[in-house]
Amino acid sequence: ASALNHPGIVSVFDVLSVDGEDVLVMELVEGETLDDLLARRRPSLGQALGLAARIADALGRAHAPGIVHRDLKPSNVMVTSDGVKVLDFGLAKLGETLFPGSEAPTATSDDLALTRERVILGTFGWMSPEQASGQPVDSRSDIFAFGILLYQLLTGRHPFRRATTVETLEAIREEEVEPPSRLVPDLPPE
Repeated sequence: ASALNHPGIVSVFDVLSVDGEDVLVMELVEGETLDDLLARRRPSLGQALGLAARIADALGRAHAPGIVHRDLKPSNVMVTSDGVKVLDFGLAKLGETLFPGSEAPTATSDDLALTRERVILGTFGWMSPEQASGQPVDSRSDIFAFGILLYQLLTGRHPFRRATTVETLEAIREEEVEPPSRLVPDLPPE
């Protein structure tokens, strides 16, 4: 996150060691999490699409140099008076970019040890099928999580949530999503 400069991504000012613990010094972001907003109400179609466009713009900025968030979810998005801020790049991965003409940052061997294959990192309800299976991930995993987030913005519910974590992961890997317009009758099918 410290390498990114974008109004929709939290700014990291410094990395310190305090009492033997590494600490990130970040900007203070005032507002509420998208999770809190969704707990109170489902935004209108226009509000949902506006929020989604701003989140997508921030993700696009992170993806251009090859940074994959790997934990995009409503509690990692702050809704502010100016728009949104994507937070918590704690599980972010530096990797190959899918976008021609952009440069990927260099990952050290220490970085790679934290992002090795077959290790499941992230929040189960927002993982892509590949991420949930411990497979290599790239920006498409964030786009999958963004799709879940957009579905939740439009319908007020998570498309894959089931009674248990195992059932949720199975739904992510195996099930088709119910069209949002079936859940919200006034939502245009497009």
